[in-house]
Amino acid sequence: MNEWRDLEVLIVEDDLRIAEIQRRFIEQIDGFQTIGIAASYMEAKSFMELMQPDLLLLDVYFPDMNGMDLLKEIKQFHSQMDVIMITAAKEIDNVQKAISFGVFDYVIKPVIFERFKQSLLRYRNYRLKLEHLTEEKYALSQHDVDKLMRRELDSSDDRPQLPKGIDPLTLVKVLHVLGKGGGGLTAESVAKEIGVSRTTARRYLEHLIFEEKIEADLAYGTVGRPERVYVVKQ
Repeated sequence: MNEWRDLEVLIVEDDLRIAEIQRRFIEQIDGFQTIGIAASYMEAKSFMELMQPDLLLLDVYFPDMNGMDLLKEIKQFHSQMDVIMITAAKEIDNVQKAISFGVFDYVIKPVIFERFKQSLLRYRNYRLKLEHLTEEKYALSQHDVDKLMRRELDSSDDRPQLPKGIDPLTLVKVLHVLGKGGGGLTAESVAKEIGVSRTTARRYLEHLIFEEKIEADLAYGTVGRPERVYVVKQ
């Protein structure tokens, strides 16, 4: 995933009124853009092969296919694409199949905006976390694994994954700066690098200490007084 780009979404839905509602929902959520609407199997196949979307919003019932069959095909041949099922299918066997095929979420119609937004924001947080871990080549801790797995194991949990005041995109930027810092950085130097206040930078740095991602020590700054220097844990 290129740095900070919007995630690309393909809507696979044969009811164009519902597809348009989903498209308008996506417009209201930062970090996403709709690249197309597919109303059939052939249209979905064409979009997937040409556009390589990050995420599909997939229904189950179509005149020319079953969405579960397409889901299985996606996981076999387009494993880099993720899927959120958005469907009226409430049967337990459909839900079990979707889970076994690795869907990120399963949302039952009619969809309210807040539930839709929650699902996409959870997905964005997951992708940002995954991107950061991939770029920085960390050895995963149990906490890292738990956070990545929570997308499936804790899908019914409405609690935010990050505390209030911690934006996932800004958090990844802070970690990116720290990863380049070598000998360590102060809150002031991190703030200047990402364009936030020193207080804001310190809030993110203290959160990362709590998460055991970084550590801090006292060192003498440019004015000769002790200040905290933050470094990524080895």
